[in-house]
Amino acid sequence: MIVIVAAILGALLGWRRAAQLRGNRRDKAQYAFAYGLGFAMIGVFATIIIHRMA
Repeated sequence: MIVIVAAILGALLGWRRAAQLRGNRRDKAQYAFAYGLGFAMIGVFATIIIHRMA
């Protein structure tokens, strides 16, 4: 669940960041994908750490 939320949050932040930089739709999609992937990876590590602690 953490991974999905993190990926969606990352995609939204990436889209917004590209919009601030006045990127076109392709730029926004690329930023959304990259941020979503990065946040999903952080979410995976957070899930593993939480699972190991429990």
